[in-house]
Amino acid sequence: MRRRGIFITLEGIDGTGKSTQFRLLVRYLRRRGYRVCATREPGGTKVGEKVRSILLASCTGKLAPLAELALIYAARAQHLEEVVRPALARGDVVVSDRFNDASFAYQGYGRQLGVATVQAFDRVISGRTQPDLTLVFDLEPRVALARAHGREARRNSRHGRFETQGHAFHQRVWRGYLEIARRDPARVRLVDASRPVKDIQANVRELVDLFLGRQKFQRGRRSRNSG
Repeated sequence: MRRRGIFITLEGIDGTGKSTQFRLLVRYLRRRGYRVCATREPGGTKVGEKVRSILLASCTGKLAPLAELALIYAARAQHLEEVVRPALARGDVVVSDRFNDASFAYQGYGRQLGVATVQAFDRVISGRTQPDLTLVFDLEPRVALARAHGREARRNSRHGRFETQGHAFHQRVWRGYLEIARRDPARVRLVDASRPVKDIQANVRELVDLFLGRQKFQRGRRSRNSG
């Protein structure tokens, strides 16, 4: 019987360098011979990418928090159906730039909908498909937001919806991630994101290698990028 794959997620507030570390980790795992499905949320599917554009657009600033959560879980249901569950069934290492912890942090804590509300959605949509290992990139919100604003300025692009929410919102999200890590230390690892990129990546590789080694997860042929 084919063994279920491994589900690794990367999380953190905007400006922590999470997406850079995601790309570096995927490249590293593929070089080591692992069969990797790389994806992201919101997104990962055609439907998910359309939802992402709605969620991140500045013009949707008045979107109700519960509507925001419902949209995210609608995209997640499609993502699980099309990408995550088939990849896990094939035995892949699935690496996702955000997953359900983002909903707990951003909507549960940031939007103050509460953990119970997010859990109600997650129980139905995600069910037993939960991350095996989650890396939370930890950086004080003022520093992270300064980085995010600098990034957008260099790209000459408008700030996304979440980046314009202000310090208090991102402080709640940050504390939410810390609480998630505190409650589930067996799964969630905090990564100090204040260091240089290469030092952070070395830490990420160490944590992932240790986890895969403990799982005795076998390397296999490389898979297509799904995200």
